[in-house]
Parts: sequence; C-alpha cells; structure tokens
Amino acid sequence: MQEQTMRRLRQGGGLALAIAVASTLLAVACERLGWLGALDDFAYDQALVRFSPRPEKSKDIVLIAIDDSTFQAVARDANLRQALGAWPYTRSVWGQVVQYVEARGARAVVFDAVVDEQDSDVSGDVQMADALSHARIPFFVGFSVNAQSKQFPALPHVDAKNRVGPAAPPPAAALAAEGAVFGQDAEPKPPSPEEVAHALAFPVTANGVTIQTLSDAGAVAHPVWPIPPLLPAVSGFGLVTPEEDPDGKLRRTRFAYADDTNRYVLLPVAAAADLLGAASLELSPGTLTLGARSLRINRDGTARLDYGGPLADRYPAVSLIDVLFDDARRAEGKPLVIPDDVFGGKVVMIGGFALGTWDRKVTPFESSTPGIAKQAALLDSLLFGRFITDAPAWAAVAFTFLVALLAFALIFGLRKIPVELGTPLLLLAVVFCASGLLLAHAHVYLPLVTPMLGLMLSSVSAIAVNHLFADRERERVRQMFSRYLSQQVVSQLVEQEKLPQLEGEDMVVTAFFSDIRGFSTFSEKYKNDAPGLVRILNTYLTRVSAVLLDHGACLDKYIGDAVVCIFGAPLKMEDHAVRACRGALAAQAEVARLREEFAKQGLPDVYTRIGLNSATMFVGNIGSEQLFNYTAIGDGMNLASRLEGANKNYGSGIMIGPLTYELAKDHIEARELDRVRVAGKTEPVTVYELLGMRGDISRSKRELVALYHQALTLYRAARFAEAKEPLAKALALDPEDGPSKALYARCEKLLLHPPPMPFEGVANLEK
Repeated sequence: MQEQTMRRLRQGGGLALAIAVASTLLAVACERLGWLGALDDFAYDQALVRFSPRPEKSKDIVLIAIDDSTFQAVARDANLRQALGAWPYTRSVWGQVVQYVEARGARAVVFDAVVDEQDSDVSGDVQMADALSHARIPFFVGFSVNAQSKQFPALPHVDAKNRVGPAAPPPAAALAAEGAVFGQDAEPKPPSPEEVAHALAFPVTANGVTIQTLSDAGAVAHPVWPIPPLLPAVSGFGLVTPEEDPDGKLRRTRFAYADDTNRYVLLPVAAAADLLGAASLELSPGTLTLGARSLRINRDGTARLDYGGPLADRYPAVSLIDVLFDDARRAEGKPLVIPDDVFGGKVVMIGGFALGTWDRKVTPFESSTPGIAKQAALLDSLLFGRFITDAPAWAAVAFTFLVALLAFALIFGLRKIPVELGTPLLLLAVVFCASGLLLAHAHVYLPLVTPMLGLMLSSVSAIAVNHLFADRERERVRQMFSRYLSQQVVSQLVEQEKLPQLEGEDMVVTAFFSDIRGFSTFSEKYKNDAPGLVRILNTYLTRVSAVLLDHGACLDKYIGDAVVCIFGAPLKMEDHAVRACRGALAAQAEVARLREEFAKQGLPDVYTRIGLNSATMFVGNIGSEQLFNYTAIGDGMNLASRLEGANKNYGSGIMIGPLTYELAKDHIEARELDRVRVAGKTEPVTVYELLGMRGDISRSKRELVALYHQALTLYRAARFAEAKEPLAKALALDPEDGPSKALYARCEKLLLHPPPMPFEGVANLEK
C-alpha cells in the first residue's frame, strides 16, 4: 500500500503542485476581494474564544461602573436624586470621584464619556473643572466627531504637542477673572478654535502608515468641542469611536485618525502616552511607539484587540454608588468599606454598565457588554500587554498552499472513500487548532477561512481527479479482464469500491487445472492435419471456458489442451471454493456432452481430468515488460496442477485439496481419497474426490463411498487383507469405480510386498 501510494504521488506530483497552486491563488483572490471577510471574522471569534487561556483579573486597571445598582440607589433615595440629578448626573460628581480615588492612591482616571454639552446647572461644570485642576493625578476624557454640526467650525491646523503629566490650569478664581463667570444669566467665555485644536490634536508621526480620515455618514467629520471649563483642566482628550466591524463587533483598532487639518488619538492612547511619558505617537509598518515602549502592530497601522475574556473576568469593577457612599464615609471620618488595594497604584476607568447609559457593545467574547470593554482592553495592551496581529501575507499564502498540497496528496495518494471524506474534516480541524494555538500563545492570527477554502478546493479537485482516474482505471480493468472473465463478473469487478491491485497481492483463491486424458496420443493422429487438431482443441477450450466463466472463473492461461483458471480473484468471492467445485462439475458435464457430439462425428474422445486447490497465493499481473498475464503463483497453484495429474493414479475425475474441501464441504458431496505427500514437502495432505453438489448423488453411490471409507481406514491400519473385503463390495456396486480399483490393487501389492512398519499410509505424488 505504501509503495503504491508513493508511486501515485510520484506520477501525480506535478498535478498535485498545480492543483495546490491553483487552489491557493483562488482562495487568496477571494480573500483579497473581500468575499471571505464575514466568514473569517466568525472563524477568528471562534478560535479566540476557544483557545484563549483562562483570564486573570488585572492588577493594574480597575473599573468604576455606572451600573444598575447606582441607578436603583439614586431612584430610591431622594437626597441622592437631589445631589446627582437625573442621568446624566451633575458634572460635579466626577470631580468628587477623582478626589476620592486620588486619596485612595489611584494612578490616573480615564472617563469613557464625552462632555460636550453644557449642564443645566453650569456650576456643576465649574466644580468639576475646579476639582480636576487641583487633582494631582491625570484625568482623561473623550470627545466625539460630527460631520453635520454647524455649531462648531472645523479646527485650524496647529502644531500639536502632548501635555505630559497632569495639567496645571488656573484655579476657578482665575477663570472668573478672565471672564469665565457663571451665573444664572451668564455664559462662559468661549474658547478660540486654536485653543480647542491645541487641546484635542495630538502629535502623530506616521512613517509609511496611512492615517484614517474621520468620517460620519460618508462626509469628513470634525471634533465636537468639549465644554469650555474642561479645556484647561483636563490632562488629555481622546477620541471615542466604536470602530465596529460590519457585523457590529469590536475586534480592531486604528489608534489615530485625522480630519482635514489635524490628527487625533483614541482616548486610551492619549492616557497611555501621558502615563508612559510619550511626547508623541509614532506609527510605522508593524510597530507602534509610545515613549520608550514599542508594540507590534499590523503593517497598515491597525491591530486586533486582546480582550483575553469577558469583561467581568478581566477587570475588577466597583459600583459608582459604592464609591460615593465610601467617599461620604471618608468625609465624615468613618472607616472605609472599599479596601485600600482596590485603587492603589491603578488606572481607574469610569464607564457605563447599566442599560440606561446606552453604552452596550459586542465583542468576540460577549454579545452584549459595556463599551468600556474596548477602552480597557486597548489601554491594558498599550500599558502592560500586547496586541493581536495578523500573520504576514506570505505566511498565510504559504500555509494555504501547504494544507492544499497535503489535502491533495492524501486524497490522491490513498484513493479511499474514508480518506476522501475524512481528510478535509481532519485538515479543517488541524487548521483551526494551529491558528488557535498560534493566536493564544503568540498573539498572531493566521487567517482561517483562506486556508480552509484552499484545502476544500484542493480536496474537491483531488476527489474529482480520483474519480477521473478511477473511471479510466475501471475502463482499463474492464478491457483487461474481459478476456479472462464473464461480462457479468467484469461488471461486478469494476463497480466494486476497490479495484484489484494489478501489481499483485496475497489472496486466498481456488486454482483450477484441467487436462484432456490421452491428448498426446490422439494428437498424433492429426500430425498431418494440424488445422483439424486446432478446430477440435478450439471447440473444446471454448465450451469448457464458457462454462467456467459462467461460474465466476478468471481464465489464467491455456497450456496446450490444459485450462488454468482462478476462482476468487480479481473479484473477491467469499464462496470461491464452492464456485470452483460447481464450475468443475459443470465443466465435466459440458465435456460429457461434447464427447457425445465428437463420438457422433467420429472425432477423438476428450475425457477431462480436473484438479482444484485453495490456498493463499500471490495474484496479479506477472511477467516481463514485454509480456505479462494476470495469474497466481505459489505452492497452492502447484498442488492444484499435481492433483489434476494424480487423477490418473486414482481413476478419479475431479480431485480437490484439503482447504477446498474445508471451505466447500457443507455444499458438496466428496470422497476422501488418500493422504499424499507432494514432492519437495514433508507434511502429507488429505485429498478428496469431488462427486457432486450436496444431495446430487444416488443412494448406491453413497453406499459405495461408505464402503471405500471403511476400506481406507483398514488400509491405514495396515490391515490390507481386511480392506479388500469392503472394496470388493464397492466394486460389485460399480465395477468401474476408479478409486476402489486403485486402492484394491494397492492392497494386493502390499500383501505381496509388505511395507516397513509403522505404516504411514501416505502416497507420494511425484512431479
């Protein structure tokens, strides 16, 4: 099998390479045209979820959740409703939260929200700005973009600089002195476009990376201005945009965007830049640099977000209401409930968890999760982790080619139905696992759908080629064996699942040998009429061969007047021994009819002797490069030939070997003839005479066989004189019974010339 598979692969190596290349190019073309995007995103999600290691809680980031517990507590408590107002709560509460977490040792605060509309109570805006301006930890807040807003003009181009570290704005009194006075009828002094641009723009260096343009509904979008009091008080502003894929899931990020005039970074990037002491963001193909920290990203300046698991499994969260209650205890000098290590040394991120905040998103891990999940994952990777990047294009192409080639080689080389069905499924699992493991351990995503499509195209091609080869092979087998087998058997042969191995294989088959008694003698009579001899011989061989073919024989060869055939190959037959016995009896009956016809025509007698033997033989096309024949070789074949010749010594018509008898004994009538030793062998074998199929012999024949077996038992016990008595009775029933006459003569001879003792009772079959 292995040799045959290697031969097929050597012969089809060029075809395998061509199919693998074509399948790869077609799969890659589909991917480049964007036809596989949705499928690949789905496959990525499955690999990410199934192969990501068990998540651990972050020790560097903690979330303050504006959750349902907060909403419910405010709804139940009139004092809270008066202090916080309706959602969105009065801005002063965020200044209060910043002061609290600063006192608890927080490192920074990132507010996942935008503050671009003036509060109904403008004093809350001033209080928030005042609290932030006096805070010793940085505070970062988001801003949005809008292409339709006419309230805020496009910002002018500015030389953007990052304000590293907490801002040091003037106190509220200074703001008032500058005209930013808030009263019932007063409005804050609006900032200039340049001031807004300086606050929102960020220095981004892009070497060989295209910065995506901000857009909204197909038009270029521009930043929406934050409320004026926050501009000098906030450490940094960052863009908040969902960056959703077409299916609505958050998988990727771009880090920076641009409008017509300036460049802007995402909120987590702005926070990370300050915390890392980075004056700018540097993007180059495959690398993101913030200060001294460099991270691997995709060559186009994007990266996949490393969520690591569901939000609740990755980041500890504290309810906003618990923070407010704890802050009240702190102000009253009471013991605090929230442990010291919850905020100490950590970056605090504030975001909406409750449904009422309208900030629900979809990630590969969760169908509905707070939008802060994306911001936390991005900030976490920038500060402490890494991103998931796409494998290089050449690696994806090479992987697709390899699996396509392997799929074709396995299916084409082995050519088995289970392999055709199992190989694509197995390789799909291998591709999925390989990509998943690489994703989990190296944070590199090797595309799944492209190699999967490549291997499926290659597998289908291999199956099609196999069927084409199989059809051609079947036609070759049909043409080859039409000379040896009946059309019915040929049809069965080519329709079976597995064609015969023409190179040869070991099989248990039954060999058939027949010969014409006295052929040499009567051929002498035709030494001057060779055409007449040929006509007689052709008639005999045609009639006998036709009968054998009807019983499933495979004609092997003609050796003069001898017919050699095989039962059980190339079409495997469990009942090959029974078929051989039935075929031998039918051939004998056909010869009997032919003898009568020849006798009427005055032609010579063509009495036939037959030998059958079943054994494991090597069967296949055997011969030379110039001439070969489908035949069988082995000791079993030789014994069949010897049995045919041994009929002469026993006066029998059809002699069968021991295995043939064992395989067919429930279906035939047979007489045990003798135990014989073949030349060159030491172990004797028992041979039998085939008399007919089960139930086909007469009562007198059964009596004769019983008498013969009785005599054979006495003969083997060296009781030769006693053995003659049942043999005499057998001959009285049928004076022409050859085996009885042969055994009777042997007993007389041994009485005259006694054999050495102990007596074996074994006859030798000479060559």
